[in-house]
Order: sequence, then structure tokens, then C-alpha cells
Amino acid sequence: MERHYKISDAEFETQFTENTFKPLWFTHEAHLRLAWIYITKYRKEIALEKYSKQLQDFANKYNAEGKYNATVTFASIQIMDAFIQNSDAYDFQDFINEFSQLKSNFKEIISTYYSGDVFTLKEAKQQVLQPDLKPFNE
Repeated sequence: MERHYKISDAEFETQFTENTFKPLWFTHEAHLRLAWIYITKYRKEIALEKYSKQLQDFANKYNAEGKYNATVTFASIQIMDAFIQNSDAYDFQDFINEFSQLKSNFKEIISTYYSGDVFTLKEAKQQVLQPDLKPFNE
């Protein structure tokens, strides 16, 4: 089990909001959990605002400015929201067990929306690019 499970959703959110979350705990799955917490608590639009700002703050604090990616952040919230809408899970652990492909095939899921490599494209890191293969609401 990943380390981020040692704390509750409320503590996870507090630590991330206060920028005290342990960087070694911030794995891909922890990214997904943060998105899940925000979407289920605030809904998609507010979740995107909070998620984007706090990921940027986190990257800046740990001198990892080049790691933040505006397009991947946007896409992550859109994708997570679509999966959440199709889930009956009451907590993140049940959710991620139900949709394990979010952990193992996330890049492939994003590639169904974007034809280019939005993970490395400089423009995608700096600004949100809209999907060019299919819209997120499908």
C-alpha cells in the first residue's frame, strides 16, 4: 500500500493546501487521489482551479517547475470526473480498485483524446490544450 494512505482524505487535502505534503509520497496514485478528493468535494470546475494552483505551488516549492503540465492537469480532472460519474465507490481506495487502469494506463487514456505527446510538449506544459481527437464529454 502506498504511503499516502497513512493519512485521511481531510489530512491529505490540508497538507496539500498548506504545501506540507511529503514529496516522496506524491506518486501518480497520490495525484489521482488528490483529484478524486477535490472532484468529489468541490465538483469539477472548482477542483480544476484548486488542483492546478496547488500542483504549481508544490512544483515551485520543490524546484520542479518543469514538471507542472497545464494540459495534463486539465485532462486529469476531466478524465477523473468522467470515471467518478460512473462509479459507486464511497472512498478513493474502492474507486481506484474499480478503475485500476487509471493507475496502470493513464498515458494511454490521455492519448485517446490527444494525438500529440502532451506530456513533453512545451506548449502543453505552459497552457491548456484542448483535445484534438475527441472531446472530454464523450
